[in-house]
Amino acid sequence: MKENRSQALASIPDLAPYEELYKHFHSHPELSIQEHETANAVAKQLRSFNAYSVQTDIGGTGLVGVLKNGEGKTVLLRADMDALPVEEQTGLEYASKVTVLDKSDGATKPVMHACGHDMHITCLLAAAETLAKSKDLWKGTLIVLFQPNEERGGGAKAMVEDGLYDKVPVPDFVLGQHVMAQRAGIVGSKVGTIMASSNRFKITLFGRGGHGSMPHRTIDPAVLAANVVVRLQTIVSREVDPSDMAVVTVASLQAGQTENIIADVATLKVDVRTIKSQTRDRVIKAMRRIVKAECDASGCPKEAAIEEITVFPLTINDEKLTNTITAAFQDHFGSSCEADTERTNASEDVTILGSCRDRPCMYWFFGGVDHKIWDEAEKDGTLHEAIPVNHSPFFAPVIQPTMRTGVEALILAALTLLQ
Repeated sequence: MKENRSQALASIPDLAPYEELYKHFHSHPELSIQEHETANAVAKQLRSFNAYSVQTDIGGTGLVGVLKNGEGKTVLLRADMDALPVEEQTGLEYASKVTVLDKSDGATKPVMHACGHDMHITCLLAAAETLAKSKDLWKGTLIVLFQPNEERGGGAKAMVEDGLYDKVPVPDFVLGQHVMAQRAGIVGSKVGTIMASSNRFKITLFGRGGHGSMPHRTIDPAVLAANVVVRLQTIVSREVDPSDMAVVTVASLQAGQTENIIADVATLKVDVRTIKSQTRDRVIKAMRRIVKAECDASGCPKEAAIEEITVFPLTINDEKLTNTITAAFQDHFGSSCEADTERTNASEDVTILGSCRDRPCMYWFFGGVDHKIWDEAEKDGTLHEAIPVNHSPFFAPVIQPTMRTGVEALILAALTLLQ
């Protein structure tokens, strides 16, 4: 088996064309649910291998390629395709300058691949080509899945609900990976919970609008919103066990349009992250209590509207599957493989592709930070300040060795299971 993996890795094609493809994806990002050109480009590339049965338009812009190669296990490798409403500030020659209408809310926004999904797409395509050309080294069925709408948490669910597993075989294993703000070349895995759950809310606060010179004739929702934001910060510091983990982030606050009109409505968008269902329930209950109490204190004319808009499950790695693949990673990557990497409080929906059919999943991380930049920041003790994280307008993985590491990891994982 080890020899087969080595032979497959040796057959990885020249990655220069994939580097150019990556730059294309990076400079042409598309928002969630709008990944039409990205999906078309992926389908065209998949079909060029003359090996995969390709099906498109699953759950929106989702697509899959299926390669059947005799009797054996069925492995699903997944990459996400969507970008973020962020204005890129990397200064790269291939930086995104895209601005589009976001169909979800009708607003015009800049768009950037600020989470590395362009790298995920490219790595999976290169791995798909390699595995297609190495069919003599493995047996079974390979599914490569390109998912839309990960950032808003709806893509995996939409594909499943659109009959994904009526169109392709139900996999025995679901695998995926994510580029992170770690030293390039690093691969990190972990048994159990590797990523947090996320519950996201839109909170609408109702005041009474009026003239900016007459605040006594109004109920100012901006002041109310400010009090809610401040009070929400006490949930984690005063209501969650310090040995546990929770994050409550108010990432958006909107009230009013101009300086001389007190608005009648304010909206907050709140992100709750936890690693235990009991803690999640406690935090959300506290959030609702605080919002109600602040509205009562302000004398609001009606109750706040609290709408849950996105739910991400915990990302939990199956023990047996993770130990099996991590052993292959350690054999190949050596000390660059972290077998018990640090859990992240970011969230993912990839496990829905497995949990919906009670199949085991594994998700791992690979680093994307240039060695020199990382080593200098580590030496100076400025990793948090000097290294842009995912969703930053400055986030941009160094192309190599990031891409090669991601390609090799996907191939190793697949071949470990497709014996």
